[in-house]
Amino acid sequence: MNILILGSGVVGVTSAYYLAKQGHQVTVIDRQASPAMETSHANAGQVSFGYSSPWAAPGIPLKAMKWLTQTHAPLKLALTADPHQWTWMTKMLANCTEARYAVNKARMVRVSEYSRISIDALRAETGISYEDRQQGTLQMFRSQKQVDAVGKDIEVLKQFGMKYEELDMAGCIAAEPALARVKDKFVGGLRLADDQTGDCYTFTNKLAKICEEMGVKFLFETEIEGLTDNAGKITGVKTRQGTLTADHYVVAMGSFSRQLLKQVGIDAPIYPVKGYSLTVPITNYDAAPVSTVMDETYKVAITRFDDRIRVAGTAELSGYNLDLPAKRRATIAMVVSDVFPEGGDVAKAEFWTGLRPMTPDGTPLIGKTKFDNLSLNTGHGTLGWTMSCGSARLLADLISGNKPEIDPKGLDISRYN
Repeated sequence: MNILILGSGVVGVTSAYYLAKQGHQVTVIDRQASPAMETSHANAGQVSFGYSSPWAAPGIPLKAMKWLTQTHAPLKLALTADPHQWTWMTKMLANCTEARYAVNKARMVRVSEYSRISIDALRAETGISYEDRQQGTLQMFRSQKQVDAVGKDIEVLKQFGMKYEELDMAGCIAAEPALARVKDKFVGGLRLADDQTGDCYTFTNKLAKICEEMGVKFLFETEIEGLTDNAGKITGVKTRQGTLTADHYVVAMGSFSRQLLKQVGIDAPIYPVKGYSLTVPITNYDAAPVSTVMDETYKVAITRFDDRIRVAGTAELSGYNLDLPAKRRATIAMVVSDVFPEGGDVAKAEFWTGLRPMTPDGTPLIGKTKFDNLSLNTGHGTLGWTMSCGSARLLADLISGNKPEIDPKGLDISRYN
């Protein structure tokens, strides 16, 4: 089959890899000049299977109200005139129940655990390297109240058979020795041993090169204007260079998927959740993190690359703007300076922002649509890289007519009907 993939972020490129492995002729198109130039470009650097949880959870509405009044809060809200913002928030609030959380969490874990198996296999198959480490994530708590509250998360980890360790400060320092410098600021942590780290931009670009060797074509600087359809099928992709046609089409355009799909009568409930990151050059390797440290108070992730520290955080609901306000930089700079004060030169950090495509229930949209030859692989929120390999492998089986290795139920857009 000839397949067109729309989008060359980590989800689009992994989709190309697994579809090409199954013998399809694949072409990837993107408006950018190279892969991973938008949301995949400077993300947190985590492949966080243990954090595959919906943001829509019991207690979140009350927490969100408190966060909105704080200077260094993990959530920021800028209300707009866009009715989709209001509709999306209403749908998200409707998912903040025990029952909905359980369903959504189970779906997300199903995909992320499959993705853990898949990325390990991909690394073994290809020998790909991307400043990767397989040394887990350490979630740090500043108060006993946070330690007590993590019990619910641990019950979920137990339910799905995910590895974890509850650590006192001595245990945290054994995992992350640089924390000895700030041991009085924390009371303990939760370590998720199966989590991984690396540079998503490097991963995506190296995998794209592997895809090219497999025969995948990439059409960059190709602005996608819309889809055409007729008699229950997609008939082409309109671009500024003309209309492209294929046997099957995959939309993997992240936060921009919704506008494209709306043209053909598909309402994809995806909203852009803006996030920020700093990339800090390391000045003292002994004072830098070993893997990823998550500051639970500020919801900021601090991840070690070879000679850099990636610091990422903030969930901002403000539409599609890509401004870089100094006050957002100040929050994540404050956290890395507080946790690893001697690790890197924050003054020389690169400041970046990206739009994470979030669904109201947190679960991505993977699989079929009302059009026989149109599939989706989008809406992964903050877990795009975490879920990318599992999502793409599942999608390739669905398109090829093979029996998937995991149950696809509840993952496609029909769950919103």
